[in-house]
Amino acid sequence: MGNWGEQIKVPADYMRGGTSKGVFFLQDDLPSDPAIRDKVLLRILGSPDPYGQQIDGMGGATSSTSKVVILNKSERPGCDVDYLFGQVAIGQPLIDWSGNCGNLTSAVGPFAIHKGLVEAPKNGMATVNIWQENIGKKIIAHVPIKNEKVQELGDFELDGVTFPAAEIKLEFLDPGADGGVFPTGNPTDIMHVPGIGEVEATLINAGNPAVFVAASSLGLIGTELQEDINSNPDLLERFESIRSYSAVIMGLEKSLKGAKKRQHTPKIAFFGETTSYTTSAGKDVKGENIDILARILSMGKLHHAMTGTGAVAIAAAASIPGTIVSRILGDVRSELRFGHPSGTLIVGAEASKEDTGWTVKKVVMSRNARRLMEGSVLLPN
Repeated sequence: MGNWGEQIKVPADYMRGGTSKGVFFLQDDLPSDPAIRDKVLLRILGSPDPYGQQIDGMGGATSSTSKVVILNKSERPGCDVDYLFGQVAIGQPLIDWSGNCGNLTSAVGPFAIHKGLVEAPKNGMATVNIWQENIGKKIIAHVPIKNEKVQELGDFELDGVTFPAAEIKLEFLDPGADGGVFPTGNPTDIMHVPGIGEVEATLINAGNPAVFVAASSLGLIGTELQEDINSNPDLLERFESIRSYSAVIMGLEKSLKGAKKRQHTPKIAFFGETTSYTTSAGKDVKGENIDILARILSMGKLHHAMTGTGAVAIAAAASIPGTIVSRILGDVRSELRFGHPSGTLIVGAEASKEDTGWTVKKVVMSRNARRLMEGSVLLPN
């Protein structure tokens, strides 16, 4: 028998934010060395798991449920907390720190208040100023408070989440990259992707880097659900080829090899003209009630709803002429409702044209969040 020690308790909360869930930590409760910290987080989530299930950990074996969040009190002027997000690979010993998770952003304010990092009013709305470390941007969360506690329960429904909860409004301030919303300077580009040929795409950096293509360019409609895409390995490979090639064009990676290891960003999404469809939960969405069809891939698979940062980028693209999104819409929109595999979502953006190109001042959307468990996770020593 080996000399095995006892398990170590690591303080943590398990939280749902939007259509994602993850394990939330305070920075001081984790090792300061990033390499050791990542090993600890991988083991807590149950990765790498060659079976793809994360059975021996807190991960849920999907891109939406294999996530970690680290918070600490911010020393940055005008910010209350610093928020670092990690997308944990399931089958590889890898945590991708390259981008944000817009869905889990909705749980950051409540977690900060629960942990005493932010003072909240007795009743009303707490404003939590969040510094998103991955992308270097500020996000403002408006968290409802009742009797000095976060009001978690409510009637705000979010498609992709079965049960309602209290609404949390998020403002993503200046979500575009420092060099502008479009890394190439163009609202659309025609790329010559090896093995595929010409692909017209909007390469955008707002919320997270993203690649937007028309569904029709891939022989799709935009009403597809997870099983339609994820059961087609050839189609998934085409998406991955376009996504990884775009990462190089956008200057995010120097080589295709590096881009394939960078799974979290950029995301790739496709769009179609409105038509009626049935969601994955069997609910009918009428074409006249939405402005556009939107589908996004995350970690190599079609997402069951819509990533939060994908929604940010969609809102930004809709507000600027000449993008794949605004062209399918037929005009620019400061607010739109799009249809995704689980239902619909409303987002809005404020964009303006400056001397240096297009900038997006703010993107606004609502989410909800809830603590699922609090206490400690157990780490094998």
